[in-house]
Amino acid sequence: MERFDLAIIGAGPAGEAAAFKARSLGASVAIVDRDLFGGACPFFACMPSKSLLHSAAVHAGGGDYPWPKASARRDWMISREGIDYPDDARHFTDLEKAGAVPMRGSARLDGPGRLLVSHDGVEHSLEAGAVIVAVGSTAKVPELPGLADIPYWTNREATSTRELPESLLILGAGPTGVELSQVYARYGVPVTLVVPSPRILPRDHQRSSAAVAKALTRDGVTIHTGARAVAAHAGGGTKGRHRFDLDDGTTVEGAAVLLAIGRTVPLAGLGLESVDVDVSSARLTPDARLRIAPGVFVAGDPAGPEMHTHVSHYEGELVARIALGEDVKPDFRAIPRAIYTDPEAASVGLLVEQAKERGIDAEELTSDLASTAKGEAAEAEGHVTVVVDRGAKTLAGVFMAGPGVSEAIHEAVLAVKLQTPLPVLADTIHAFPTVARVMGLLFAKAATTRR
Repeated sequence: MERFDLAIIGAGPAGEAAAFKARSLGASVAIVDRDLFGGACPFFACMPSKSLLHSAAVHAGGGDYPWPKASARRDWMISREGIDYPDDARHFTDLEKAGAVPMRGSARLDGPGRLLVSHDGVEHSLEAGAVIVAVGSTAKVPELPGLADIPYWTNREATSTRELPESLLILGAGPTGVELSQVYARYGVPVTLVVPSPRILPRDHQRSSAAVAKALTRDGVTIHTGARAVAAHAGGGTKGRHRFDLDDGTTVEGAAVLLAIGRTVPLAGLGLESVDVDVSSARLTPDARLRIAPGVFVAGDPAGPEMHTHVSHYEGELVARIALGEDVKPDFRAIPRAIYTDPEAASVGLLVEQAKERGIDAEELTSDLASTAKGEAAEAEGHVTVVVDRGAKTLAGVFMAGPGVSEAIHEAVLAVKLQTPLPVLADTIHAFPTVARVMGLLFAKAATTRR
């Protein structure tokens, strides 16, 4: 039986980050994955979707980027040139070069400090001083009558298809739904976006939702809000399109159907019951140091509090240090969020309503980006909104939509993390004309506002 200081189940962003960090600290590491080393991000999520968004933006602007060129560039991006399934060899060999022991197969816990790894019909045992569960997440599939008869897409098919569909119906209008709706609409595909909430991006600021919705509508996306699919009919629509009944009495159709209603964590078969971990809920509930049982830790999507690749990287490195004995714990006060549509949306911290619910004396200040120097120079629309704690004179949150806001948000991320006083932010020089300067002017206004 092989023994390691650390065994990792899952080789996505969190698992890889944990393995590399542990090796840098001199620990012996085994890392197991049953699918692609590297996880969804480089192959079926973050990277291919951003590649397609870039290509679609050039195409929409009149540039030479037809779909075959966009598809080929995407295939290069995900290491799938001329083959059906992506090649993850670089991720595998990079782990080997770092001194880790990568293994292809399925792993499950078999009591404290023990893993059973199965591959090619063979099963063997490992012992480890600590175990990290970093299995990522998969697209959520609703229990919907008739859905099983439809060859629906998840993010995997939507980011890897080589042929444009005749039309596309997207259920869900979070980051995945809105980003991919813009990609396909800009390539001339009729897209219908359905969301049960009153607006798209329902967890973001309403001004950001409105800015992105306006852009999607301009690109040709039909947005259907306030309705939920209740039944599916394979080929039951016009010209053999798939038809969905909505709970508001209307119907929608699409030749292809993308499910983008959220993510679920694959906890079944991991043997967590053998270390007395409750797997009855959708997520695990780690303690402040990402521990779910003695010697067993979790990182990435199963750990929460939010599902982002950058959070997975952060947790992976940190949990490796914790599992190897360092006295550290994660700080989730300032998690950046970004939507890479045109315009982009980005945020950190609390909405004003959320801040008030926590007892904060909160106030919201906003600028319409179109009326600023940045907006006028770049012919850009959007907003910058800051939420301030008037009692502490610090930032509680920042929400933006417009050009480059996925980069500009990071000043606010640091300010929220460090609880930087508003007078210090107001006294900081911001380049003109930028979105960051618009934010800086709001900092100055907030710093002089009297309670």
